[in-house]
Amino acid sequence: MAAARTLADWAHDLDPSEDDRALARRSLRDTLAVTLAARDHPLVPLTHGLPEEARWAAIGHVLDFDDLHLPSTTHISVVCVPAVLAVGGGERDYLAAAGVMARLGTALGWRHYTDGWHATCTAGAPAAAAGAALALGLPADRVATAMALAVPAAGGVQRAFGTDAKSLQVGFAAHAGVRAARLAAAGADADPTALDQWLAIMGGEPAALDTGGDAVPDGLATKIHPCCYAMQRPIEAVRSLGPIDHSAVERIEVEAPEATLHPLIHHRPDTGLQAKFSLEYALAAAVMDGHPGFAGFTDRAAQRPEARRLVAAVDVRTTPGGHGLLDGSTTVRVRTRDGAVLDTTLDLPAGAPRRPATDTELAAKFADCGADVPELLDRSAWSNAPDLLRSRFPGAPGGRATG
Repeated sequence: MAAARTLADWAHDLDPSEDDRALARRSLRDTLAVTLAARDHPLVPLTHGLPEEARWAAIGHVLDFDDLHLPSTTHISVVCVPAVLAVGGGERDYLAAAGVMARLGTALGWRHYTDGWHATCTAGAPAAAAGAALALGLPADRVATAMALAVPAAGGVQRAFGTDAKSLQVGFAAHAGVRAARLAAAGADADPTALDQWLAIMGGEPAALDTGGDAVPDGLATKIHPCCYAMQRPIEAVRSLGPIDHSAVERIEVEAPEATLHPLIHHRPDTGLQAKFSLEYALAAAVMDGHPGFAGFTDRAAQRPEARRLVAAVDVRTTPGGHGLLDGSTTVRVRTRDGAVLDTTLDLPAGAPRRPATDTELAAKFADCGADVPELLDRSAWSNAPDLLRSRFPGAPGGRATG
């Protein structure tokens, strides 16, 4: 059976468990929080005129604070939540879209990511189509059609990292899915096996699709710091050493598998966006700021003279290979001018699926997203989340979906 039809049948027949539903509730809250946190970001006016699912996804991703599915290396919720909300969908539609995205991304594989594709966008467009199609009440065969219709827009590359294009291409993926679902609802035709051909072209393995297990296999990682997930473990490693007098630091050494540093392409960042994809800056910010938050990833923060000094003092040593951003472990060694050495090795950062964020950590994250955010989240549900986003980000064309 064609991959699109296999996934569409699974999504259409999904019967979520209570654990699945708990994941969906956390995902909604996390996605709303990080989107609201970006209310004043310079990207927001750039998104005026985009359809609302594209706006919400792009704005929700611009701070790089949204959740991640590690086996597929995809930011699932920031694509799937906006896509289903924009067409009036709910919890089950989100879980179906998220499950499709996790499975497609995993079938694309680590090689797809290391080849330079942005898997959030490639796997995201067909997954958004599946979730939106279900929210529009389409049967399984039309869900498969919607996924095939999303194939032409299933693209995105990692050279966008550190620029506005990264979050915008995530928005384009969400919109591609909604557009495809609406076309399928209107009667547009497509060959579902187009998804199989696309998977093969992208280097994926259709035979690797597995529809067993939880709705989202292996769960989702929650970020504690607003930057690339590859930086979470190095930051947490430095933080575990306790407060450090940054002025006394002479050198910072880090050892990690090569794969875990793959997306960290900016070694001497000049902007806050570039700093979110810089291993060297991650270590410098952790030493200087203790808990790098929003203030640590601004242009001004990236350009601090002391931050630049520490960035230049970082010595990176990698072991070859690896598969995934949490492969192996990360060792950090801080050497001070008086000859002292502080070192640690860390396997899992806070927020990893096997080390879930605590209620206290989540509460702190949501509070950092805005003084009003915790109360807004307490009142939020799938049914009223679209109105919350529309009230905070007015002006997108199209309004409410009627499909």
